[in-house]
Amino acid sequence: MAVDPCLAVNGDNLEYREFSCLYPQVEHLYTSFEKFYDPIPLLNWMKGQPGIPVAACIIYAVSIYYGQAYFAKRDRWNWRNTLAVWNLFLSVFSFVGMLRTAPHLFHNLTHLSFRDNMCLDPRTTYGSGSTGLWVQLFILSKFPELIDTFFIVIHKKPLIFLHWYHHITVLLYCWHSYVTTSPTGIIFTAMNYTVHATMYGYYFLMALRMKPKWFNPMVITAMQISQMVVGVATTIVSYYYFLTDAECALDRGNNIAAFLMYGSYLFLFCQFFFSRYFSLKSSPVKKKTV
Repeated sequence: MAVDPCLAVNGDNLEYREFSCLYPQVEHLYTSFEKFYDPIPLLNWMKGQPGIPVAACIIYAVSIYYGQAYFAKRDRWNWRNTLAVWNLFLSVFSFVGMLRTAPHLFHNLTHLSFRDNMCLDPRTTYGSGSTGLWVQLFILSKFPELIDTFFIVIHKKPLIFLHWYHHITVLLYCWHSYVTTSPTGIIFTAMNYTVHATMYGYYFLMALRMKPKWFNPMVITAMQISQMVVGVATTIVSYYYFLTDAECALDRGNNIAAFLMYGSYLFLFCQFFFSRYFSLKSSPVKKKTV
């Protein structure tokens, strides 16, 4: 019998197939570090460190409180160029992440049954190898993304509830979802990478005062809302399989948390969308100046 060159075994002795090997036409686009990457050592370490995301969120919340208090009586800083570089970095990172996860998601949706996409252990379907690396990087990226709020505080911009609530809950959920090996993680990862690639790219241009007149920012919020709709639907469908299939590798608590999180995001983003773009309040008429 011929040996499958794409078949490998990860640190948990589970077999998986390296995605870049399955499609030789794009294999040259992957680095040697990505191919057959084993995420298990770091995953197992993360499983034993539940306090890290909690501590990060506490430090984040305290920093917001004291940061805003500090700038309440001081002039704002002007770090627009640094903000532009930061947004460009996140946009490029997210774009690469999208290219590394979305194709694998499409592969799974077309080669696995719907039930398997909702229930199989991700360490065997997408969580190992090159795609596993970028899923892992996605989880870890939720820590540096907290820096977004730093720029809001130092520039004395309004900090809305949706912003900091989103950052805290995403970080906590992503960590928990990863350490409980959520089967549906790649769906959320690919969607978020895609939205962030566009969103941070737009923020990069805004920081440079190069707002593209052809691009309506409403599109970004619509993408975010669509992401939440898919998120809610995924949690409902996966919970159905959890209730009807004893072998479905789904963590009940994680799935309930996902439903509550995506449900709250859906409400808040819809509220933000309509208040910003379809507000019934009429703006005061500005007088012409000569």
